[in-house]
Amino acid sequence: MQSKNIFLSLIFLGLSLQITSAQKVEKRLDSLILTGFGNKNEPGGVFLASKKGKIIYRKAFGKANLELDSDMTPDHVFQIGSMTKQFTAVAILMLEQQRKLSVNDAVSKYIKDYPSGGKITIHHLLTHTSGIKDFTKMKALSTIAQKEMKPEMMVDFFKNEPVDFAPGEKFEYNNSGYVVLGYIIELVSGQTYEDFIKKNIFEKAGMNHSYYATDRQLIPKRASGYHQKEHGFVNKTVISFSVPFSSGSLMSTVDDLLKWQQALNQNILLNPSETKKAFQKYTLNNGEEFTYGYGWHLKDINGTPDREHGGSIFGFKSMGVYIPDEDIYVIGLSNCDCHSPTEITRNMAKIVLQAGKK
Repeated sequence: MQSKNIFLSLIFLGLSLQITSAQKVEKRLDSLILTGFGNKNEPGGVFLASKKGKIIYRKAFGKANLELDSDMTPDHVFQIGSMTKQFTAVAILMLEQQRKLSVNDAVSKYIKDYPSGGKITIHHLLTHTSGIKDFTKMKALSTIAQKEMKPEMMVDFFKNEPVDFAPGEKFEYNNSGYVVLGYIIELVSGQTYEDFIKKNIFEKAGMNHSYYATDRQLIPKRASGYHQKEHGFVNKTVISFSVPFSSGSLMSTVDDLLKWQQALNQNILLNPSETKKAFQKYTLNNGEEFTYGYGWHLKDINGTPDREHGGSIFGFKSMGVYIPDEDIYVIGLSNCDCHSPTEITRNMAKIVLQAGKK
């Protein structure tokens, strides 16, 4: 009887320590986030942290809409900007898995008249090593920013610009490459990029609150986007989402992005060999390794390898960090491009990682 009581006491002690530890982590995360998202009357954000698929932190801060004075909730939908590139990269690998293309194929196989398209491969586009001109750095961008652009028109907009370097010569982050990838997805699949992502990724992963961005369609729980000016906040600049297209036009929630990460972990979307291609480091022509796979930066947090990517588009910023060794995923979404979740999200991942090692 006495040994049973000791056993129960040990169980209760263990549970008590776990609860205390979880509360300490929550307080540290709260304190960290409030440094950048502490004003309840400003645009805000949503942050989520999970470990081994279990949510350990999920909170909203600030306002989802200033004009309606509506508070942010963890369910709100945000534009995720360049986190879109993860979905574009996986879509390409899905088509490779279906043997409809190869990442070693030349761009000219699909876009016949692309300048130097015989030397630029899909792999170069995926890894930002193509050397083609990034359309976001072109002065003429303002002339098309609010026009409805077909993918072919977007490619035509930048394809004849002088290249910045020879394919494979260096790594330089490039939005144009991912627009070309979106166009190739459409040409190979026979579907629009929007339909391909919806049917092959969102629906398979159960991401019921993720969308190709639109200002016309009604999106339940959509967070409004803002800029901050000297005199205060203003509504985000209007752009045509056909311009960023497959480089930055998706919308999602923190819960759906956790489903996305789990779908990748569980090989729901890709087999292990294709998945591995997204998360391995590659080398330049001179043999030098760089820290980008297909759609993810491959870095580390305190020496522990991670996969991460942020996004920035008018009125919104996003950041996601995944630590594969510990199955830790942290995501931060902001509805003002004045409030960056990047460092906060990385520091959240550090806190969760440290707590797990104690």
